[in-house]
Amino acid sequence: MAAQGRKGNGEGVLARVSSTISQSPIVYQGRRAASDASYVTKRLLKSTGKAAWIAGTTFLILVVPLIIEMDREQQLTELELQQASLLGTPPVAPQK
Repeated sequence: MAAQGRKGNGEGVLARVSSTISQSPIVYQGRRAASDASYVTKRLLKSTGKAAWIAGTTFLILVVPLIIEMDREQQLTELELQQASLLGTPPVAPQK
């Protein structure tokens, strides 16, 4: 009968303690802080992704063609020096 009396109450000790703790201002502030931290983290990751996209595409559009052109110029200079040495003319120092 004593067991039925506890169950008939509809709420156990743990349920009452849990309900009291979940309504605590400290728990509310903790949840709010966690929610705010989550929001800031999501925004930071999103903006970091955008910045990485902008930096990557800018690099591809501006820097890669410059590197390719500099490599072509270097190969042309080396070819001219090689041809000059084969023809017997003294090599001319490359202009900077």
